[in-house]
Amino acid sequence: MNAGSESRPQNRPAADWAQDRLRRLGARLAPGAGGFAHWWAHNLVAWLPSRVRRVLGFDRGRLLMQVQGDAVQVRLQQAGDVRDLGAVPQSALPGDDAIVAPVDPLATLLPPRLADLPRWLLLPAAAGLRRTLTLPAAAGDRLRDVVGFEIDRQTPFTVDSVAFDARLLGRRDNDGMIDAELIVVPRQRLDAPLAALGPMAASLAGIDLCADNGQPLGVNLLEPASRRRHGDAFRYWNLALAAVAVIAIAATMWQLLANRRAAADELQARIASQATAARTAAEQRQALIDLIEGQAFLDRERAQRPTTVEVLDELTQRLPDSTYLEKLAVEDNNLLMIGLSREAPSLVQRLQGSKLWRAPSLTGALMPDPVSGRDRFTLTAELGAPASTAPRTTAPSPPEDADGG
Repeated sequence: MNAGSESRPQNRPAADWAQDRLRRLGARLAPGAGGFAHWWAHNLVAWLPSRVRRVLGFDRGRLLMQVQGDAVQVRLQQAGDVRDLGAVPQSALPGDDAIVAPVDPLATLLPPRLADLPRWLLLPAAAGLRRTLTLPAAAGDRLRDVVGFEIDRQTPFTVDSVAFDARLLGRRDNDGMIDAELIVVPRQRLDAPLAALGPMAASLAGIDLCADNGQPLGVNLLEPASRRRHGDAFRYWNLALAAVAVIAIAATMWQLLANRRAAADELQARIASQATAARTAAEQRQALIDLIEGQAFLDRERAQRPTTVEVLDELTQRLPDSTYLEKLAVEDNNLLMIGLSREAPSLVQRLQGSKLWRAPSLTGALMPDPVSGRDRFTLTAELGAPASTAPRTTAPSPPEDADGG
C-alpha cells in the first residue's frame, strides 16, 4: 500500500489509499476539509473488524525491511502492530551483477498474501535528523511541499542533498497553527542500505525512519517518482461491487419513482371517477335546496293572504241579498268585484272592517241598469292576512272569475 506525502502519527496504522484520497479531496473542496475527511475516514474504518479491514484492503499492512549487519530483517506492520517474519542473509539475495536473478527474491520465502504487500526500507533512528516546526494551519494540506523550503534554514543540508518528509503532530485551537516535524536523511546514508537490498530496492514503496522506541515514524522519505505502486488485488472486485451497488441503488430509486407515479395515477383516476358522482350529488343537493326554499316561500306567501273559499264566505256574509256579482277576480293581493246592487252606495261601508282585506273602494261611477233597476258597480280591495295565522297546507287557488247573485 502506498503512503502519501503527508505522514501519520506513530500510533496510526499503515497508510491506506482510501484515507489519503479522501484527505486530498477534502483539501481541494475547502480549506480545512481535508482534516475532517481524514478523521471521518479513519474513524469509519476503525469501526470495522481488523479481519474485515484486511479483506477490503483498508489495512493490508506493509513489509518493513531493515538492514542489520549481514542480514535483512523482514517485519510485518499491520493495524499498528509490528512482528518479525525472519531474517534473510544478504548472501541469499542476488547482486546487481547476477546473470540470472529471480523476479521476486521474497516470493520464495513468504506466502503470496505477504509477498504482495508494499515493501518499505526501515532506517535506524540515528540515520535521520528531526526538527519540530510551527506552521499555519493552511500548510497542513501540502505539508511536504511547505517544509521543503525550511530545509536550508532548519538543517545544515540543502534540499537536493537529502531525502525528506514531514508529519503532522497536532493542531492548535487557540491560534490556528499546527505543529509539524521535519525529517531529513542525507542521501549518502541511503546508498549502503539500498545497495544491501540489491534488486529489491527497485520494489520499494517507501523509506521510513525508526523512532526512539524502535517503531516506524510513519513517514516516506522516498521520492514520489521512485515509489513502487502496488496494485490492489481486490481492485476489480471492489469496482464490480461498487458498480453493482450503484446499479442496485439506481434501480431501487427508479422503482420507488415508478411506484409513486403509479400510485399518483391511480389516485388521480379514482378522483376523476368520483368527481362525476360528486358533481351529480352536488347538483341534486342544490336542486333539493331550491325546492325546499321554493316550497317555504310558497308556504309563507300562502300564509300571508286568505284563501278564495274564505273570501267567498266573507263576501256572502257581508253583501246584501239585493246584490249579486257578475265577476270576482283575485290577482296577487288585489280583489276585484263587478256586479249589480240596489244598495251600491253602501257596499263600501259593509265591506269595511274585514280581517281578510282592507281599503275597499268603488272604482268609477255607478251606472244604472234599466233592465234590472239596479246600479252597476266596480269595487276593489287589498287582500290582507287571514284570520288564522297558522300556515296552511292547502294549495293556493289560481285566479278565477265568479258570477253570482
